[in-house]
Amino acid sequence: METGKTRHAAVAGQFYPGSERALRNEVERLLPSRSSPQRAWGVVAPHAGYMYSGATAGKTFAAVRVPETVVLIGPNHHGLGEPFAVWGEGRWLTPMTEHEVDDEFTLELLQSAAPLRDDHVAHSRDHCLEVELPFLGKLNPHSRIVPIILGSHHRGALDEIARGIAAAQGRLKRDLLIIASSDMNHFEPQKVSERKDRLAIDRMLEMDERGLMDVVEAHDISMCGAAAAYVMLKAAKALGAREAALVDYRTSGDVTGDYDSVVGYAGLVVA
Repeated sequence: METGKTRHAAVAGQFYPGSERALRNEVERLLPSRSSPQRAWGVVAPHAGYMYSGATAGKTFAAVRVPETVVLIGPNHHGLGEPFAVWGEGRWLTPMTEHEVDDEFTLELLQSAAPLRDDHVAHSRDHCLEVELPFLGKLNPHSRIVPIILGSHHRGALDEIARGIAAAQGRLKRDLLIIASSDMNHFEPQKVSERKDRLAIDRMLEMDERGLMDVVEAHDISMCGAAAAYVMLKAAKALGAREAALVDYRTSGDVTGDYDSVVGYAGLVVA
């Protein structure tokens, strides 16, 4: 739900606890102790309900330092609004956090990445960015966000957006983290999903965004945020990232015990 330039929580009480206290307790439980979080340019983090993917998300975010500006990129699950949409200004709320949009960064993006449009409708109902916010707010309550949602795999447009992110950082000199919000393969048996997810994870570990899209398309891998990971990898490399590491991988079957139809969750750090 949105009111003017404020985006209120759309999935509180569904994907994560709906009260401030319960959400804070859950996030603190899911975040392991942070002995030496590293400087990173990007991460891949899952966005399912916390009971399924919260442990993977927590391990991933605990591994990195959350800086002043966080670019959040995810898939448009509902097909609403523009195919390449940024929330240009205002704030996003969850029951425990408030996040100001880095409107100077979004303005730079809109000027340099032609496919992007300032569109609230595309963001209005989707959970993929919202579920990451409580982790970010806990780790750095002063960080500002750049929310981007993608409804297309058009590689030329994705390339422009990635170049726009790198160019905006170059002009503004932000301390930046780019989050690709994505779950992995959906609703196939455990062994099938593990095989397909390994193909995609290997391409991300090689920091090969084009190879990632190639294997996703060739092997029918239902990785919902493949476009987000593509943009993150391309932008992170342009900013100086040189390596990627897998932090955690699991499936919904590890929670439910049902391995006949699972969803995969992976956490990666790109530094």
